[in-house]
Amino acid sequence: MKLFLPTALAAACVAGSVHAEPVRYTIDPAHSEILFSWTHGGFSTTRGIFFGYEGEFTFDQENPESSSVSVSVPTMSMQTNSELYNHLMSDDFFGATEDDMITFESTSITVEGDDEAEITGNLTINGVTQEVVLDAELNNIGEGPMGNMVAGFSAETTLMRSDYGLDAFVPFVSDEVEVQISLEGSPAEE
Repeated sequence: MKLFLPTALAAACVAGSVHAEPVRYTIDPAHSEILFSWTHGGFSTTRGIFFGYEGEFTFDQENPESSSVSVSVPTMSMQTNSELYNHLMSDDFFGATEDDMITFESTSITVEGDDEAEITGNLTINGVTQEVVLDAELNNIGEGPMGNMVAGFSAETTLMRSDYGLDAFVPFVSDEVEVQISLEGSPAEE
């Protein structure tokens, strides 16, 4: 998942970021998270989170629509309660191995306002690639606590798990999965 950074970048451009040339940012996994949730028969809402991802985004202040974002996360980095985790990693769902990755590559960015954008890209889960659109919003861009430039944003989208071959127990377990993202990045070291 890497669908949100260009929005922050586009917003930063409108807000007057100090960088005139395109800047490449590295995602800070210690200050970023990807949350997801679904309903269980209408009785409860179940949540999980992904960690351990890597990625970067490039922000072009002069032309934010040409910015880009790329993220990858190990499928097995998912965290939820242990019983559910084991079921999700089984052949009923992901059939995951240590090498399985979830990836996102942006294909376009549409600036929607001073601090909002839509990021369209290809999301690959379980070996299946689908186009998704992220509704993204710039949280802040400026000097971070360590004196470096930091860009942070939030994004959300709704996925249909059946689009990725993860349709076990539909409709009792909802097909729709809500995804909420909070990412932070700093300029990449050259």
